[in-house]
Amino acid sequence: MNKVLIIDASETDGRIMSRLLIRAGYDPVKADNIETGRIEAAKLPPGAVIVTALRLSDGTARDLINWLKKENYGFPVIAIVENLNNADVVSIMRGGGAMDVIQRPAIDKQLVETVAQYAKEENETFSLGKLLIPRQSKEWQEIERKIQSIAKINANVIVFGASGTGKEQVALEIYRQSPRSQKPHIVVEAGGAGLIGKHDPKSERSETYNRIKSYFENANGGTIIVKNLHLLSFEKQSVLLHILEEEHPNVRVICTAEPYLRRMMTEQTFRPNLMYILREFEIVIPSLAK
Repeated sequence: MNKVLIIDASETDGRIMSRLLIRAGYDPVKADNIETGRIEAAKLPPGAVIVTALRLSDGTARDLINWLKKENYGFPVIAIVENLNNADVVSIMRGGGAMDVIQRPAIDKQLVETVAQYAKEENETFSLGKLLIPRQSKEWQEIERKIQSIAKINANVIVFGASGTGKEQVALEIYRQSPRSQKPHIVVEAGGAGLIGKHDPKSERSETYNRIKSYFENANGGTIIVKNLHLLSFEKQSVLLHILEEEHPNVRVICTAEPYLRRMMTEQTFRPNLMYILREFEIVIPSLAK
């Protein structure tokens, strides 16, 4: 049953929309301003749709859309307009704004049909098309099959492959085909400055913990893609292991790594227990020649 978030200050229209959606098999949630709408949007599952009035007491539909983009939420937004001969229609749909509009006087006729165009099942897949390197080999066809099957499972994955083989594209495709595709995703470079952390004198935790923890908080309900896992220092491995093992965040982790990561366990430079948690499934990318 798809969730539909209704953000509208009109109690009468809110009740009408809720009744219509319930009869059509949807699960409506109501909010009467942008602030409450943001709180409810953060709780929405994949496949949900947002229906919002153009203007509310604390902002506009455009404010909400800009916030959704900033937070990496992909929920389709349908705006309620007073009529179709209004410059507001152009404004709200410009630059990747609202996906569609419905007229307030015609809510009873347009709402359910319009929502049905954008509501998706949680396991419905998306495609990145040309972002994946096209190959015709049997090995690559098997990888595409694995992407489709693994994406539907909320398990952690490591994508192994040499530099330049398209590991990151495969990781992104897993995310895009997953039930978490409308929730935030964050890409982190394991060997980059983004994991160094900033000093917080009020915190009893290490700077590295604070930084890595913040990524999980910002990606709550979504996915973190860790690029080049083999570059993760031992300290960062310990912090990541603690968060995953002790705090159990609602975040899926997809990693990319070069094949010698396996050898690092033998050399005791990568924690086997962290590998166990991160490698619930794996995909091995062949060379570009295949």
